[in-house]
Parts: sequence; structure tokens; C-alpha cells
Amino acid sequence: MSELNSMEVDLSETIQDIAMKLVAEQMKNETSLTIGPSERTIFVLGSKEAGKSTLINKFLDRDDTTRPTLALEYSFGRKTAAGQGAQKNVCNVWELGNLVNSNQLIEVPVRSCELNTFSAVIVLDLSHPDRLWTDLECALNGVKQAVNKNCSSNDIAKMLDTMKQRIGVDHVDLSTLEIVPFPVFIVGAKYDLFQNLDTEIKKHVCRCLRSITHAIGAALVFYSTKNTALSKIVRDTMNHLGFGSPSNPFKTTATDHNGPIVVPFGADSWERIGVTPSNSERIGSNYSAEIPQLNMERTVLPDDPAKDAGFREREIDALRAQRDEELMRFLRGTEIRMKFETVQ
Repeated sequence: MSELNSMEVDLSETIQDIAMKLVAEQMKNETSLTIGPSERTIFVLGSKEAGKSTLINKFLDRDDTTRPTLALEYSFGRKTAAGQGAQKNVCNVWELGNLVNSNQLIEVPVRSCELNTFSAVIVLDLSHPDRLWTDLECALNGVKQAVNKNCSSNDIAKMLDTMKQRIGVDHVDLSTLEIVPFPVFIVGAKYDLFQNLDTEIKKHVCRCLRSITHAIGAALVFYSTKNTALSKIVRDTMNHLGFGSPSNPFKTTATDHNGPIVVPFGADSWERIGVTPSNSERIGSNYSAEIPQLNMERTVLPDDPAKDAGFREREIDALRAQRDEELMRFLRGTEIRMKFETVQ
């Protein structure tokens, strides 16, 4: 019996509720095929049209034609664990299409996994410095709020200790940092366009991104699909977060604003950046004073995304058709009853 036929239909459920059930069932079926798999989750979010879907396709070795991500999409990858026979490690990958009004969507990937298996990849469009901080702040705060809301204080405390270990408990700046309780990998996309910008703008962008990366205990890489070396670093880092291998994806550190920035976890310091210890609020305020930020763009959705051929989902579409038919029967019945009552 198919998933559709075996699923109980609750008329009070929304299309989003049904979609989440199907995704959960798919994840359950996929992971049950493996023998005790190690399962991790990567949540990719950030600037609109920055290349998030392309990044995921490269990570998962897929040749799919990319299309705009409307809301929240799920995919997964599996790799055979070295030296463990047929056991496969599973990486769940969630992608957020747009940051506008996304608080509820951001909670979905966080609720779907344990905090100690969760990582966030924030992709920023370097070619638009006037939207950089707006996008970064929205993405980072959204995930932090979702974690605080859906994860226990005990789990958060344990992951903070783990993150301190990742950065280095003997790091000279550790006491001044506002570390987040999960790995954050910031990807500065479209570096090929960014490198042609004014030198002063590049200085401000690099100082800002290095500062916030250091403040929260994250890693940072500037990236372009046209640069093989940078693409490899990004892919290796996502493999590290999603599958645990390679154990050290960073072979180098680069902090010169005249070239692509590469900063591994815990590799920077306030002294190297050339600023005094700071927090995210001051970092954003200083950057916005130098490069005024545009407001978040509103997204115009199609009249009915469910009718867009690019977003077809067989099970969900069938359930929607069933719900529409039931609704029409109900409306016809109501109309007939009202006419009868009027006659009476």
C-alpha cells in the first residue's frame, strides 16, 4: 500500500502539516534501510539568489537543474562509513528559500534533529554589500531563536562546551566571545564579482565578516563556482559537518582582503582582525554606518504555488486534490441545505 493510501487524512490539517508528515515518513524510510546509521543535519539559508541550491547540488553530487526555492526544501545524502561495512552515514539537508517571514519555517529543521547533530550554513551574496548584514543578522538570529525555543537548556549547555572545544579552550579571546551552540559555516558567495569592488568596500566587508565569524565561533570562506580551490574548501567543510570526514577540511588560513578569505573554526583573533573585542550588535552597527543597509525585500509569491509545474509533489498534490474535492462536496451540501431551509 502506498504512503498516500496508508496515511490517515485529518480534514483539520493544512497542506504544510501533510507535507511535513510525508517528509518525516520519507526520512524514516530512508534511514531504516541502513544499519545503525550516523545521522546529521545541515541547514542552508541566507541571501536570496546567492547560489544555495547550486551549493547543495555540488555537495550531494547531483546534476539537477536548479530552480528557485519557494519556501523550505528537504534533500539528503548518504555515504558508506569507512571501515564499517555496509553502514551508511546520512546527512539531512534543508534549504530555506527566503528569509522574509521565515520564523516558523526555520524551526522545522531544528525540530527535526538533535542539537548535537545540527549545523547551519549561512550563504551571503558578497556582490551586494548593502544587503550583507541585513541577511546575515536575519539568518543568524532566526536560527538562534529556533534553537532557544525548541532545544533544552541542558542540550544547549552541552553544545556550548563542545563548541568551545572546537574553537580551543585555551584561545586567548574565548571569554569575550558570544559562541552559538551549534557549528555555523558562513559562505561568502559570488567572490568573482566581489573582487572587482572598491578596495574600501572590500575592507569593510572582510572586517565585518571576520569579526562576526570570530564573535560567534564560526568558520568563514569566500566562494565562487569559478574557483576550483575555493569550491573544494566549501565542499570539504560541508562534508565535515554532514559526514564527519575529512576531520580537518581547512588546509590553510587567508585573511588578506585583496584575496579570498578563509578562516577555520577558532583560527582568528581580535588582534589579527585589528579591532577591539566586540559583540554582534556593535559589529552590525559599525558596518551599517560605513555601508548603509537596504531593508529586507518582500517576496512576491505566485497566485497559487501549488499549480507551478516546477513544484510538483505527487503525494501532496494527490492529497490536495482529495481535500479540494471534499471541500467542494461540503460547499455544495451547505448550499443545498441553505436553499432547503429558505424554502421551509
